[in-house]
Amino acid sequence: MQAMDSAQSHLLQIAQRVRAAAADATPLRIRGGGTKDFHGLALQGELLNTRALAGVVSYEPSELVVTVRAGTPLAEVEALLAAQGQCLAFEPPHFDGQDAGRATVGGMVAAGLSGPSRASVGAVRDFVLGLEMINGQGELLRYGGQVMKNVAGYDVSRLMAGSWGALGLITEVSLKVLPVAPAEATLRFECTQQQALDWLNAWGGQPLPLNASCWLQEEGAAQGVLYLRLRGARAAVQAACERLGGERVQRMDPVHAAADWQACREQQLPWFTARAPGHALWRLSVPQTAPALALPDGCTGPLIEWHGALRWVQAPRALGHALRALAKAAGGSATLFRSEAADQPGAEPDFDAQAADATAALHARLKQAFDPAGIFNRGRLAAAW
Repeated sequence: MQAMDSAQSHLLQIAQRVRAAAADATPLRIRGGGTKDFHGLALQGELLNTRALAGVVSYEPSELVVTVRAGTPLAEVEALLAAQGQCLAFEPPHFDGQDAGRATVGGMVAAGLSGPSRASVGAVRDFVLGLEMINGQGELLRYGGQVMKNVAGYDVSRLMAGSWGALGLITEVSLKVLPVAPAEATLRFECTQQQALDWLNAWGGQPLPLNASCWLQEEGAAQGVLYLRLRGARAAVQAACERLGGERVQRMDPVHAAADWQACREQQLPWFTARAPGHALWRLSVPQTAPALALPDGCTGPLIEWHGALRWVQAPRALGHALRALAKAAGGSATLFRSEAADQPGAEPDFDAQAADATAALHARLKQAFDPAGIFNRGRLAAAW
């Protein structure tokens, strides 16, 4: 009861502060653990920390639902689920480096970032059942619920996923969780980039328990390596290993494979950490069926995830226009994910500057509806607000 009273007290204080900021047009910068501060155009406004809004509200393992307050450490929630043989299947990255435990659940939803398994199991937004939030007028609102079928009208809960705090402050969220897969195996194939893409496209149309994939080519190597993770029932994983086996494949040690997949999720693989000075990290989102892209001279990569749909490239900011044009020609988009300097905002629009005017107008109308005074995370996603 005391914890509940404390949480309500923090909510009232935050709501009052938001109302005062709206009246004075004072920008507020929403922050949990700050592990995603490197991403976005700018970090502006007085700090509004959500860490006081912490704690598990309810957890029903049999119902596969957990409800937690936004400032709850993500690692704490994952440990709670693991003790019951469950998990957040979309593998959200923490990006907290050596200071483990900083990433929060609210930041996870606001950033909308998913890990290696995203292409197979879905994104963050697909697991958000409901949430509570404070809008730009200091009103406490609740959307959705704790069951998948409890949806009526606009799906605001999922709209908040990936909004980067521009629409409101998330205070509580209900998430769908899944059982940990009974079996897992990681296979290693030496191949070219195009071979990897062709295989992934072919395997995607077959009844195989594909969960995650990663292709990269180390500097100086004759060809690249495709890592393929299988997850599911023991019989299904074993059958897939035999079906995909042969001289071209190696099965990785489970302990080493798990460490590598976590490093991939956290962008701690040597490919990420050895980024050349002056090179930013670019994220290219393209159709899975897109062929190998002819990157401009001066680029490093790609490192390919999500069965071909996500391609990381290291390149100077000056090549941004060429990368965006290349991704657009393939039916996708390119965004600057990490700037050249560590832990600094990207100072580039999060969306393609040539995006359709209708999309930009829709974003502006949403911002006006939820945050009419424009106080939340001003300049994070768009220079105008």
